Amino acid sequence: MIKFADEADITVSSGKGGNGCIAFRREKYVPRGGPAGGDGGRGGDVIFEVRNNLRTLAHLRYQQTYRARNGEDGTSKNMHGADGADAVIPIPPGTLIKNAETGEVLRDFTEETERWVFLKGGNGGWGNTHFKTSTNQAPRIALDGKPGQTVRLHVELQLLADIGFVGFPNAGKSSLLDHFTNARPKIAPYPFTTKIPNLGMLTVDDRDIILADIPGIIEGAHEGHGLGIRFLKHISRASALAFLIDLSDDSFREAFPVLLSELREFSADLTEKPRIVVGTKLDLPGTAERLAELKASLPTERVFGISVYSREGIPVLRSEFLAFVLEAERAREAAASPASEPAPAPSAGSGDPAGGSGSPGPAGTVWTATAGWKDGD
Repeated sequence: MIKFADEADITVSSGKGGNGCIAFRREKYVPRGGPAGGDGGRGGDVIFEVRNNLRTLAHLRYQQTYRARNGEDGTSKNMHGADGADAVIPIPPGTLIKNAETGEVLRDFTEETERWVFLKGGNGGWGNTHFKTSTNQAPRIALDGKPGQTVRLHVELQLLADIGFVGFPNAGKSSLLDHFTNARPKIAPYPFTTKIPNLGMLTVDDRDIILADIPGIIEGAHEGHGLGIRFLKHISRASALAFLIDLSDDSFREAFPVLLSELREFSADLTEKPRIVVGTKLDLPGTAERLAELKASLPTERVFGISVYSREGIPVLRSEFLAFVLEAERAREAAASPASEPAPAPSAGSGDPAGGSGSPGPAGTVWTATAGWKDGD
């Protein structure tokens, strides 16, 4: 059974339009009734629809071909053929639709209510009624329906999260997610307990914060070691990153540089995101001293210490996550709002600042650099 899938290749086809009909009225007492061929129905569309209750692309692994229905042919008595049913493909938020051959990104779904018509169905053909003229009152011409289109697509999921957890195996990422949210990731004292990304919702001051936990990274992951870095794309949309470092591990000093290097090998953009460093398992003996060493070795980073077991440092970390989300919202609002246009500069010599200090202004006034317009002496 496929429990989690973040990539899939599918083939989609829109429907063909129905053919127009050649027919004539054959009613009693209606001689030479004329043309009565109906139009063909329109072919169905291919539509992608975001569903908030979906979190993987597993359903696209089971069904890899989606075909909209063809429109039905027109019939006599000017009856229009039925339109073909659409092929609606449900996808989770954060899905990327790419052309499978060129790799071009066709659509990036970031809204939970988004609906996109990807391929339009073919138009139905006209029946012979449309071709009746004064000189051709019995046309025997009808049009075929327009064909549909078939495209091969690569569908990729990038989870939408506010804070992404990064760390070595057994650094405490799943334990922190389990404590903060209702997510219940597998937790065990051996490496690579987490094999798929997990999402959880943390609520702070009536604000929802989405946390993402991905499988642990090891040195050389960009070369395919361990589980590799294929899941790093799921934190590429995160507003900030939390680097979790196990203070009980003797190599705790080297952990952050190695993790940062592996992220840089995957995408330099990840290293530019806001981040904090979190030393974990602060309840174990000797970890308090190691936290002080970690802070000293990373003077340019914001380093915090926590213990999920004793709850030490947890309230501070919760506040930090909220601050990251609020700052990201302010940045998005600033980017979305149009920049205020500067006022046009008045022309020189017209009694305005452009004429320089002491230039003539309205009658009885003078401009000064510090006071603006004021009454003349």
